[in-house]
Amino acid sequence: MTDEQLLDLRLSDLPLTIGGTPLEQRIARLHSELEARGIKFRPHVWLSEEWFTPDGVPGFAIPFYLAHPRLIRLERRQMLEVEGGSERECLRIMRHETGHALDNAYGLHSRRDYRKLFGPFSRPYPDFYKPLPKSRDYVLHLGAWYAQAHPAEDFAETFAVWLARGSRWRRRYQGWAALRKLEYVDTLIKRIGGTRPRNDSRRKVETLAKNMTTLREHYRRKRAHYAFEWPASYDRDLRRIFSNDPQHEFSPSATSLLRRIRGELRQAVAEGTGIHTYAVDQLIKQMMARATELKLRVASPADIATKKILVMLTVQTMNVVQTGYHRIPL
Repeated sequence: MTDEQLLDLRLSDLPLTIGGTPLEQRIARLHSELEARGIKFRPHVWLSEEWFTPDGVPGFAIPFYLAHPRLIRLERRQMLEVEGGSERECLRIMRHETGHALDNAYGLHSRRDYRKLFGPFSRPYPDFYKPLPKSRDYVLHLGAWYAQAHPAEDFAETFAVWLARGSRWRRRYQGWAALRKLEYVDTLIKRIGGTRPRNDSRRKVETLAKNMTTLREHYRRKRAHYAFEWPASYDRDLRRIFSNDPQHEFSPSATSLLRRIRGELRQAVAEGTGIHTYAVDQLIKQMMARATELKLRVASPADIATKKILVMLTVQTMNVVQTGYHRIPL
């Protein structure tokens, strides 16, 4: 099917299963990690629109596109990245979601020691959060300093770091306040890991079969979610790198250079800041449009200009992080 034909399909029309796909193998690896840690609990999983763990459910949803290579390609074309597309990244997210599911299975967030260390689970989820990149109170696992978004995310991220084989968390977080949280998880799991969860529900929320949304509408909403209101404060930065002086009238345009290195830039900045690739790409598009309006041209060797652009784009992206980063709760 062409992309246009796919986009007209409803999510409920997609004939997808987890069995027989790489997801099945990754779930099996997750189970082996849980077994190695002495944890009897196994979260149930199902396909839905995105990654998420519903409140009170000891299981989690996996995005539909990971169940078929054709849909993975569509996701990349629509959003410029595939969250959980590689085995390594998929397992990282699964460990995080398992932290949420484990919390729901054993009601960990109701414990006094949990609340004292991570904060109240009942705290409302913020629409935006302002991470402190230099903080050592939280582990670093998923991008955008996600442990700082909410106490529930702090626990899930801490659990994910603790669960991963070969993470050497004691050495890595030596001297960090976050080490107390990791040691807490280590002690807690040794106490409850071999016991039966008090919540063994197999309820599935927002399954594909009940979702009548078309793929076109799904991606329209998803792109709108990551379409930041970028501050238009980069004219001065652009002029520092490029020039509209007549002496450079025969040099390549700034827009042509930005267009040529656009993919390289968005990938590097997205990986370095944790901001979604689609959001970074929107900023590059705005810069290209503004560079055209200002009639800017490359005034230095291309490799030097590229390095300066990368620094400038990273700084501009971090400015958005500091004003409040919006991310779908996992």
